[in-house]
Amino acid sequence: MKNLKILLVDDDLFLLAITEKSLEKAGYEIETSKTGEEAVCLISKYPFDVIITDLMLPGDMDGIDILEAAKAADSQTEVILITSYASVDTAVTAMKKGAADYLQKPVNFDELNLRLEKIRCMKSLVKDASDLREAMDITEDKASETIRNLEMMVFDLQNKLSEMEKKLRM
Repeated sequence: MKNLKILLVDDDLFLLAITEKSLEKAGYEIETSKTGEEAVCLISKYPFDVIITDLMLPGDMDGIDILEAAKAADSQTEVILITSYASVDTAVTAMKKGAADYLQKPVNFDELNLRLEKIRCMKSLVKDASDLREAMDITEDKASETIRNLEMMVFDLQNKLSEMEKKLRM
């Protein structure tokens, strides 16, 4: 699978910039957003493999709102929530709503890269399974068509044999 297309959402411009540089260096395609509203707009316009968002954002939207918007736009989009204010309740809520992971600030980039690699591998396996299923469906269709053609040929040959038997008996 190609490298992941990632949307980073954080109102801390310094953290946004260093996370963007770190992930670009690792080969990921990165888009950034400073607000939840801007992130939701981007999510509605472009497909993302992964969204990494701060839980607490200025304005009317937080990381959970972004998670919900991402899952509504494409259930296959993985969301990683990052926060300074981790609580077990918030993590459980995020996971119940479909978050792939939940990390605390300051972000350990090695850990983040490992989590992204895990997501990339999982997405690759899902795609491979889908491709195999499609190939199996095509093979089944071709086999069914071949069987139908052979049955018609056998029927035609049986008719011709019957006609030849009749002619030979005359």
